[in-house]
Amino acid sequence: MVAQRKLVSEGSAIAKALEYSLKRWEALTRYLDDGHVPIDNNWVENQIRPWAIGRSNGLFAGSLRAGQRAAAIMSLLRSAQLNGHEPHAYLKDVLTRLPTHRASDIATLLPHRWQPTVALG
Repeated sequence: MVAQRKLVSEGSAIAKALEYSLKRWEALTRYLDDGHVPIDNNWVENQIRPWAIGRSNGLFAGSLRAGQRAAAIMSLLRSAQLNGHEPHAYLKDVLTRLPTHRASDIATLLPHRWQPTVALG
């Protein structure tokens, strides 16, 4: 890709596409290092679209930061739901674990890796 970039005209659409890809190479190839990561996120984007469309409602959350927090929480809960978890049980378990959870293991609390530690009921 680097060699191809040298062959195209500066400022062309192809050059911009190659530069975009090269700048994000680590993220674009992340799925090679972790078999749980899909090659693209189209399925997830389609599933969370209803939530994303409503993000303009964040304008009425009181502040930009409050809207951003609400969007992050809604995305997390929807991701939990899409991974087959009951959102309330997921959030309750994760929030209970956070104070004593090792920062280096935080990825285990993401919805696609989460395993409940207590009987949910």
